[in-house]
Amino acid sequence: MNLSSCRRPGTQPQADSASRAGLGARAVLVAAAAVVCMTSACRQDMHNQAKYRPMRETPFFADHRSARPLVAGTIARGKLGEDKLLTTGRDGDKFSSIFPFPITADLVARGRERFNIYCSPCHGRTGEGRGMVVQRGYKQPPSFHDARLRDLGPGYFFNVITNGFGVMPGYAVQVPATDRWAITSYIRALQLSRNASVDDLTSEEKSRLTKESSGG
Repeated sequence: MNLSSCRRPGTQPQADSASRAGLGARAVLVAAAAVVCMTSACRQDMHNQAKYRPMRETPFFADHRSARPLVAGTIARGKLGEDKLLTTGRDGDKFSSIFPFPITADLVARGRERFNIYCSPCHGRTGEGRGMVVQRGYKQPPSFHDARLRDLGPGYFFNVITNGFGVMPGYAVQVPATDRWAITSYIRALQLSRNASVDDLTSEEKSRLTKESSGG
């Protein structure tokens, strides 16, 4: 009788258990390897898409440029510019003598803020053309208080802010159209601060000025 073959009912040989455990571990490893292969293949597909990098050449078009020009008449979203006065500062072929919307204290305050940021380095905070950049050698712009500039309409200043003039660059990219008009309103306020007269005041303002001057 072979004693090694004898076992109690309900028990399994240790060798059989170890064999099954080994098979299970190998199956897990094979499955994991398959998942890694599949996911790495997908990742490479995402990395190697059928696309052109900027400025790459392509034989598909006659000019071999992969970057295509815009279709004629294309307009960027929000840049339709239906209000010509608002976007160009012109009334027909002439610079506008009016603003495209009412002038308020908030608008002038906004214009002052934008003016101090973008304009004062050259024009100075008072508009005399003696900003810090000019004091260090940049060409001096004319004073906003010159009679010639006081007689020009607001559309002129809007146009210069937009497109530049002489050594001054345009600020259409940095400053939106509404802020360009706000700056224009503040330029008008600066001009008025040096050239206003009592006749420009309302009756209420004249009364208040009289009381303040008399100490009442």
